[in-house]
Amino acid sequence: MPPAPSFVSVRPDSHFSLRNIPFGIISTEAQPRPRPATAIGDYALDLQALSHASLFADVVGFDASVFDQENLNAFAALRLPVRRAIREHIQALLSTGSALDGDHALRLKALIPLKDVKSHLPFQIRDYTDFYASKEHATNVGRLFRSNGAALMPNWLHIPIGYHGRASSVVPSGTSIRRPLGQVLLNPMAEVKQPVFRPSAKLDIELEMAAFVSAPNELGKRVPIDKAREHIFGIVVMNDWSSRDIQAWEYMPLGPFNGKNFGTTISPWVVTLDALEPFKAPLPERAEGIEQLSYLQEKDHKPTWDIQLEVQYTPAGSTASTTISKSNMRHLYYSFAQMLAHHSSGGCPLNTGDLLGSGTISGPSRSELGSLLELSLNGKEPFELDLDDGTKVRRTFLEDGDKIDLVACTDDGSGEGLVGFGHCEGVILQAYEE
Repeated sequence: MPPAPSFVSVRPDSHFSLRNIPFGIISTEAQPRPRPATAIGDYALDLQALSHASLFADVVGFDASVFDQENLNAFAALRLPVRRAIREHIQALLSTGSALDGDHALRLKALIPLKDVKSHLPFQIRDYTDFYASKEHATNVGRLFRSNGAALMPNWLHIPIGYHGRASSVVPSGTSIRRPLGQVLLNPMAEVKQPVFRPSAKLDIELEMAAFVSAPNELGKRVPIDKAREHIFGIVVMNDWSSRDIQAWEYMPLGPFNGKNFGTTISPWVVTLDALEPFKAPLPERAEGIEQLSYLQEKDHKPTWDIQLEVQYTPAGSTASTTISKSNMRHLYYSFAQMLAHHSSGGCPLNTGDLLGSGTISGPSRSELGSLLELSLNGKEPFELDLDDGTKVRRTFLEDGDKIDLVACTDDGSGEGLVGFGHCEGVILQAYEE
């Protein structure tokens, strides 16, 4: 049953309808200490303020002190039924005729315009793993990087391939990203391979979604596939900025390193799996003759979500934005449940707040590509962007001053409102050189 109408005005195109109720961490000039919040329309709702007003006292099993923390780790570690009850209680409090609706002074204190809040990382992230779960992207990259070999490695159709990233360089939307320095080959075709140390000339984006872990698992004890969703708190949009020239030189034989560890941007509002329940969708058709091993086989026939994704590109010196890609989370070959089950299958302990990236999400058509590497064929085919005066500028990879905004949203046409993630944006700064 949909929640009752909210007393907060919510525009039809708002990502934060009453059916969403994402969770994040905010601060304000008046209260600079970070604290938990949710988003509704054009406002952040301060959950600490509601907690101090005893508005969660009736929720059984809930320790209100979790909303005094500077991250969501303590809240996410609560049992799923308690977290679900809190989200439904917030929906009720935001509905017309509620206790919050009738408390004018508390409304003024707790409802803060989003333009007046600073968003922080929602979790203390101890570990970050990035997967490679889009078949189209993996195939495209294989063709570009291994022109004489197989586009898709034999193990890819059996394993959710992943690698360990750097949690220390995960930043919230709005944080600028500095162009990395690194070893690159100016002439990859030369017989003698001699690298130089210089700013990356092939700075790229990766259109991804990412999941935050809720309940941890013990060292040596794997998470069964049918329990994996219980270990996922919610998801965000993610841009795993990448240096393709640094990556191309360093990635053999152990995979990416400095080409991937200089910056990863996430949207600040974490959307729960309960909010995404109406938008569940099946995974793409399995490869012919390939059957997943039993520990990866899901009973749920709709283990992913129909979430529309866009890449909006604003070139340096312009305010005009061009949508260069429209993709969908449905293109992922593996679900987050499969990624988590595989990650823990050898006994690796996952902790509350760990981040699992999906890998670049690309679809089968050119308009659905999730990286500039694919869109420009590794720099061989420039694409055009709009400028303020109506002219065009060409790009192959990111230049200093360029801005990227990844946007994700879903709607089932019911009229109950959108469920979206807000913005995941960053501007490129020139490389730092002493």
